[in-house]
Amino acid sequence: MKETIVQELLRIEKMENIRILYAVESGSRAWGFPSKDSDYDVRFIYTRPKNWYLQLQKTKDTLEYPISDQLDISGWDLDKTLLLLKKCNPSLLEWLHSPIIYYADEDFLQELKKLSEQAHNSKSLVYHYLHMATGNYREYLQGDQVKIKKYFYVLRPLLACRWIGYYDQVPPVDFDTLLKQPQLSEEFLMEIAKLLKKKRSGEEMDLEPKIPAIDRFITEQIDYHTAKAASLSATHQLTDEKINSFFLKWYGIE
Repeated sequence: MKETIVQELLRIEKMENIRILYAVESGSRAWGFPSKDSDYDVRFIYTRPKNWYLQLQKTKDTLEYPISDQLDISGWDLDKTLLLLKKCNPSLLEWLHSPIIYYADEDFLQELKKLSEQAHNSKSLVYHYLHMATGNYREYLQGDQVKIKKYFYVLRPLLACRWIGYYDQVPPVDFDTLLKQPQLSEEFLMEIAKLLKKKRSGEEMDLEPKIPAIDRFITEQIDYHTAKAASLSATHQLTDEKINSFFLKWYGIE
């Protein structure tokens, strides 16, 4: 499938007259727990010819290509990317740390990662992941029986909140790596291992009784991070001057 994705990216480059600087997998495949029928969610960053950025008219800064039921490709222009980076956009940060890379200009990637470190905002990230966790918890995990595969959509953002709290870093995308943090109980980790085995083997994961060890973790973490989030640092060092300098170096193709 990787070869198919690379060929599609090359086709999009030619058709749109763009240069793709970076392309990765996002979603469940990047997280490390795809289902057998999970699609491929490819995300990329691109730049256009220099004259494109000099037009007075408002220009499109996203591209979207739902190739098939199995493959979805979309990308952000470099100008949109940098404006979102300044806001410490979590989706963009996850792209930058995806474990599945389809293409990268290595110099571009390393410089953008370095720039992203200056945009780090623990408070903003925790609020994002906490909002995601609480919303999914209310929607999917109420009642005595739940769709247990939905646990992952609550656990992943809560583990991300914990990671930020311990390390003051962007959390890893890969779920197994997220589990490598202090003070997670053996009972909790054993239950997670069972869920991951089911998910990765493609077993049916429909309505089942709640899992007490996981539910305790969820409620404790939601309460803790709700109380803690306001006290986290919201400062960052990414200035307009630095963003503009980066853009002027990388924008445009001849």
